[in-house]
Amino acid sequence: MKEYIEERATQIGTYIIDSNATVRQTAKQFGVSKSTVHKDVSERLIYINPTLAGEVRKVLDVNKSERHIRGGMATKEKYLHKV
Repeated sequence: MKEYIEERATQIGTYIIDSNATVRQTAKQFGVSKSTVHKDVSERLIYINPTLAGEVRKVLDVNKSERHIRGGMATKEKYLHKV
């Protein structure tokens, strides 16, 4: 694996843990696609830093479990402003 990819995966993992960010927020911050972020943290990071990968997985699992709530809140806001 190329060095810059390993470095990016580590930076992305650290960012997700530090800021409790979602994949979408992280992709925007780093200027890469959501697919790249997901591949970096779910496939590449395990080989680079397994401990960091485990911590990132915990944050992403929490984000996934809360996703439906955030979506509902966004829809509610959307329709409150239409009135």
